[in-house]
This record gives sequence, structure tokens and C-alpha cells, in this order.
Amino acid sequence: MGVFSSSAKVYQPAAEVDLGPSSGELYISPNVKAPRVAGLLVKIFVWVLELPIVGWVLLYILKKDNLINKLVSEAEIPEPPLFTATHSWEDTPEQNVSLTKPDLSPAERVEEAVSCLPARLESTLAGDGLKRWTIRDFSKAYSSGETTPVQVAKRFLAAVKESSGPTLNMAFFINCDPEDVMKQAEESTLRYQRGAPLSALDGVLVGVKDEIDCLPYPTTGGTRWLGKARPCDADAACVAQLRACGAVLAGKTNMHELGAGTSGINPHYGSARNPYNVGKVAGGSSSGSAAVVCAGLCPVALGVDGGGSVRMPAALCGVVGFKPTAGRLSGAGVLPLNWTVGMAGILAGTVEDAAIAYSAIVDQSQPSYLRPELNLPLLTSTPSISNVKLAKSAKWFNDSSDDIRTCCDKALQTLYTHYGWETLDVTVPEIEEMRLAHYVTIGSECTASLSKYLDKLKRSEIGWDVRVALGVYGSFSSRAYLNSQRLRNRQMFFHKEIFKTADVIVSPMTGVTAPALQDDARNTGELDYINGAALIRYSIAGNFLGLPAITVMVGQDKAGLPVGLQFIGRPWSEATLLHIAFAMQEACSKNHRKPAVFYDLLKKE
Repeated sequence: MGVFSSSAKVYQPAAEVDLGPSSGELYISPNVKAPRVAGLLVKIFVWVLELPIVGWVLLYILKKDNLINKLVSEAEIPEPPLFTATHSWEDTPEQNVSLTKPDLSPAERVEEAVSCLPARLESTLAGDGLKRWTIRDFSKAYSSGETTPVQVAKRFLAAVKESSGPTLNMAFFINCDPEDVMKQAEESTLRYQRGAPLSALDGVLVGVKDEIDCLPYPTTGGTRWLGKARPCDADAACVAQLRACGAVLAGKTNMHELGAGTSGINPHYGSARNPYNVGKVAGGSSSGSAAVVCAGLCPVALGVDGGGSVRMPAALCGVVGFKPTAGRLSGAGVLPLNWTVGMAGILAGTVEDAAIAYSAIVDQSQPSYLRPELNLPLLTSTPSISNVKLAKSAKWFNDSSDDIRTCCDKALQTLYTHYGWETLDVTVPEIEEMRLAHYVTIGSECTASLSKYLDKLKRSEIGWDVRVALGVYGSFSSRAYLNSQRLRNRQMFFHKEIFKTADVIVSPMTGVTAPALQDDARNTGELDYINGAALIRYSIAGNFLGLPAITVMVGQDKAGLPVGLQFIGRPWSEATLLHIAFAMQEACSKNHRKPAVFYDLLKKE
């Protein structure tokens, strides 16, 4: 082992680990010491990293410093590997749900989801100057003739043009074709004029992350080269389902290059800015999707979540981020950057809109004997479910900024006061170990999936910060990958045990609110591992274990930046999560303030 040796961790059998509140399990906060690096320093770092021998030594030291070797690669782990996060169907009873018929079309499922919502049609979130129009608001306005999809599309395109200009430079979209948007809006307007809209989603603008195939656009993955190397010949399954409901696909939203970062900074297409404060990042990697929803341009957008990449930017931008159970949505037409941890997800202005979009894109293509049942939440009353048990792991929960911790604790107290929902103290062990195992897994899968392209690319075609990420990803050994899957097995056991007594696990969504978008990072990206670790701290179980998870805004920090609270559920318990998130939204939304950059697309002319 020599000069780089360190004592590897020896894990006790998972069944012997104490998951109670007084557990002696050591909580390891990310041991990140590296300073933030951007601009010229990033370039110098990359040049050194890509040198033969010297680069290998540097990578070894970096991995040693962040404990990958000690906690993962060289560790002794008694459990066998678990290579996927798929779950067999379990008929877990859920309160107050509507069981959908198995062979409904996307449009029919949308109509059933709408029937499960409260009767009111006015904007759900209407606090402190913020009117966040919902899918049903748009549908009602179109049906009544108050406005048309064409008029809304024109306002949308004007807003995109304004927000993309030098004054704001919001960089919401990588690609938005005005002719295509208007063509879809015109077709929708004709359907309303004939009195035959396809569904409540007809004419509603939906953004699509540029990691998901959507005609007529190439799918770039936030790069300059992938759209040319990999043709886009058809809509992704989730996009096709939205199109069948009449949604107006608004364009391809911005993202962190290859999804390989938490900031959303993209040197090729500009960095999506946070509508609450344009000097802050929107978060990654589904940065543009979170920002367009936050700014009122779309009530719903699609993202892809491989390591919190839907939920994290949703929290930073103050919107809903929803990642269903692994296997609940089809992956067809989504870039296969991380097979066992990534999947499409939903960003929405309200929980109701997340539920409607979810009903549209759920995968019902499997044979009926393999297909999980689809429950939709009956949100017709609050509280709509009772006796909810929320598991809270205190050391993990509290490993966040003071403002976030205070805000999230207050939210839990609100749930208890309003609904009588109790918080159970538990220990979710080996959090940092799980983060590192996920990092090895997502990195290894990313380089494997892209190898046929990367081998032919000039390094100069890849952003500087992503070159660092790919260099680290490519250095992981087979032993590190296998041990990561052993840790996945352990975590699956821990979470199943906790779910025997709790309905959901609750945590902040991020450890910090939106970091600053600094000038020196715009052309090179940045290496900010301290903020990166804080942003991803609470995301991993949803991806590594394939569990459904949702985040909803519960307040702001002292600077007025959004704070999100996350609920992680049992496999296939999406309806319960939507119930809980809806109740949280109802209790907290009245104090939400309007983003600094916000467009009202239903305004009267």
C-alpha cells in the first residue's frame, strides 16, 4: 500500500446495525477540503490531471482525500452486490386514492387525475404577489375563450426572447423553435374552437430537458457534439405521451453538460440563472427545467434525475420536484447516461400539476401481470390522509445551514400542528458511504455509456469542469464498482427496515440554498466540491435505491432564497407522497414570494 495507504473500513452485517435514534453509528459529514476552482485555475488543473503518471497520482490522492478508498474501494463488506435499484410490485395499502383502470390512454389518465383534485380552479399558489397559474387555470382560460393557446404561446416566445437578451441572460433554453411552438399552439387552438381538446394538458406549455428526445430538436445533453453523434429520430416515450395529451412542447431546456454537475453552469449554452436571484445558480443538472417553471414560463417541465438532478434544482428554484419509483416511467428516448440510478422526473409549479403530469407519462406499456398498479391521490380535502409517520434521522437532517434547518424543522412542526402527523426519530446509517458508492456507480456508468463517443472526441470539445469529472469517473476500478453495489444492498436493507414503522423519510432537499453564479466560472465551469457535496447530500437514496421522492418549497432563507423539504417514500407509493407534499404546500404556500424574474402568461391584454 505504501505512501498512499489508509485503513479501510470493516462493515458489520447490515442486520446488526442499530437504526434507532440512540444508535452509536458514526455520522460522517463529507470531508471536502478542496477550495473552489474556476477560470484559469480549472484549465491548469485539467492540464495536470491529463498528464500521464502525474494525473494518475493526483486522482489517487483526490480519491484518498474524499474517503472513496477507505469507505468503498478497499472496504470489507459482508453483503453481496445488488446491481439494480428495481423493486418488485408490492401492494402496499395507500389512503384515499383512486385506482386507475389499466388500459387508459395518457389523455384519459389526465382526466382521471384532474377529477381527483380540489374543485377550485384559481391559482393554487397566490401568496405575497405570486400567482402561479396551474394546468387547470390554462385549460379553463382556453375553454372559456378568455385566451387561446396561440396568445399564450406568443407571450411565451416574447418572454423567452426578453429573458435570453443581454439584460437578463437567463439561458433557460438550449433550443426553442418559435415556428414549432406556434404550430403546436395553432393546432391546439383549433381543437378548443371545435370544443374537442384532447385533455386538460391541451395547449399547456411543457419544457423538456435536453437529455430527453423531443422532435424536431437534437438531443445535446448540454454538449456541442452529442446531438450530431446521436441522431434524434423520435420522441421519448414520456414526451410522446405528453404530445398525445395536446401539450405544447416548448423546447429543450438548459442543463449541466452531460448532467455531470450540481450547479447548472454550462460553458457552451450559458448558465441557467435562478429567477429568485439572477446572481445565483439554478442548480443542476436540470437547471433550465427548474428555472422555466419558477419563472412562470411553463407550469410543468421534464427533467432527468440521476443524483437529485430534478429535485435539487427544484428546491433551489422554489418549485416541486418529483422523481417516481425506478421503473414507473419509461426510459425510452432518455440519454442512457446512468442506467441503474437515473430516470425522468417532473418539475412543476404546484403539487397538483406534478400529479397531472405524472398521470400522463406513467409507463403502462408493460404486460398487465408485470405492471404495478397506478394509484392517483384524491386531493379533494385537506388533510386527505391521516396518521402519517415521518422518519427523521437527526444528525443527517441537521447537517445543513442554520436557515434551512430552522425552516425545515418549522415545516415539520406545522405538519404536526395542522394534521397531527408525528415525526419518528431514527438513524439512517452510512450516509456518506452511500454518497460515495453512488458517485462511483453513476461515474462508472456514465463513462461506459459514452465510451463509443468519448474515444473519438477531441478533449477540447468537452467543457473544462466536465473533463475533470470524466477523468475521475474513468479512474474507478471494478472493485470500487462492485463494493458500491454491496453498499447499495446494505442501504436497501436499512431503508426497508425504516419503512416498516414509517410512511416516509423526511429531510431537507439541500444542505445550502442556491450558491452564487460567479463570473470566472461561466466559460470554464467550476470545481466547487464543498457546495456540491452540500447540494447532493439528501438526494442519493432516491436514485441509488430507486425510491420515489418529492420536494416542495417550505420557505426562504434570510436572503429570500427558496428552501425545499423532501419526502422519500416506499416503492410504488407515489400517491402517498403526493398527498403529503400537497398538505405541506397547503400549509406553507401563502408566504411564498414572487421570483425577481417572473412572467404572467395568463395576463389580460
